[in-house]
Amino acid sequence: MTDTKSTPREGSLEAPIRHAIDWRDPNFSDQVSLDAELERVFDICHGCRRCFSLCNSFPTLFDMVDKSETGEVDSVPKEAYWDVVEHCYLCDMCYMTKCPYVPPHEWNVDFPHLMLRAKAKAFQDGKSSWRDKLLSATDTVGNLAGIPVVAQTINAINQSKAGRRFVQWTLGVHNEAPVPKYHSDTARRRLRQKVELQEAKAVAANGTRGKVLIFATCYGNRNYPDLVEDLNYVFEHNGIPTKLAARERCCGMPKFELGDLKTVERYKNDNIEELSKWVERGWDLVAPIPSCVLMFKQELPLLFPHDEKVRMVATAFFDPFEYLMLRHKAGKLKTVFQKSLGKVSYQVPCHLRVQNIGLKTRDILELIPNTQVQVIERCSGHDGTYAVKEEYNAISRKIAQPVARQVKDAQAEHFTSDCPMAAEQIASIVESAEATHPIQLLRRAYGI
Repeated sequence: MTDTKSTPREGSLEAPIRHAIDWRDPNFSDQVSLDAELERVFDICHGCRRCFSLCNSFPTLFDMVDKSETGEVDSVPKEAYWDVVEHCYLCDMCYMTKCPYVPPHEWNVDFPHLMLRAKAKAFQDGKSSWRDKLLSATDTVGNLAGIPVVAQTINAINQSKAGRRFVQWTLGVHNEAPVPKYHSDTARRRLRQKVELQEAKAVAANGTRGKVLIFATCYGNRNYPDLVEDLNYVFEHNGIPTKLAARERCCGMPKFELGDLKTVERYKNDNIEELSKWVERGWDLVAPIPSCVLMFKQELPLLFPHDEKVRMVATAFFDPFEYLMLRHKAGKLKTVFQKSLGKVSYQVPCHLRVQNIGLKTRDILELIPNTQVQVIERCSGHDGTYAVKEEYNAISRKIAQPVARQVKDAQAEHFTSDCPMAAEQIASIVESAEATHPIQLLRRAYGI
């Protein structure tokens, strides 16, 4: 079994270990075995309760136990376990910041990956809804919505109250949840000339090879193409040549969260085959969305621990600000800026926090003169498709309230988050806040 180690948490004597996910083992989808493991872990969580303030999975579990006949997990009906599973959006924060029983502890608790196992079993048994399958089909939806007339129609529906009520009635997408716009003029179309492989002048430094392939991501390509353009401009301003892959699929995170691991494997096969060729040619990899970076750096290596190309890609994949900070420490980052940013309120997405790279976005932005970054390390409650679902929107907004309150109280000139979806969720609650991605703020500061 392959392990992935991360940095030690406060109070730990040893670094936590992440075991590979043996999802092809018949025992993985055996109902009796799964129920036994859910009961074992739920009993440990019930006795600990340190994670009560995280997602709604834990309050749901603890309420079920407290209301049960014996006040213990053994009297909670097995069918009620799914309520706990549904509220887990695999943010990994319980594993990384709270749980004292993760391996190498003998109790071997990995709550998020146990929830993944339960989601995979439910998907295999046909219990996933048509809506959830559609929301996680980002490639399919994006290709359809990218047709010019279709994009205009979808955007018009999403921007009208009547249209949103119709979407809620038909799809179960809450009429007040922020939904992204679709662009037929995609990032890949705007930067199509960068697909051709050409010799690039690169300067290696501090573990970086100095030339970068940008994985645009579904969201960056179809919904937020300006973000990919800004990333390109910032990197090239710093002497880092960039390219786009000839083709790319969804990273697989939406299907991963649904438990559709066979589709994750199909996406992996397409992406890794393409990306590994670029790594072999001497290119590093970045993506503008933290969840996509996490998928390649952590989840795919745990799902496919014996795939050498997956390992190769994982090693070459970087968060954009992690990459820029590595360059800065080697004296290869330009630090002459045309504009200051003033006070910046910055929410750190969960899928960035669990990468254990530190606050590199903050560190880069604070290189800009007269710029102060207020860091908020709390969950936005958005987390993939969770916040847009009719039945969970109110809960997601409740989870985001502490962040929204801090943003409002800060009265900063800018509000930002590395995750555009998290930022839009928070901004919709604050109302007075306009969300801007940190790479866009950095480009503004450079004046390029």
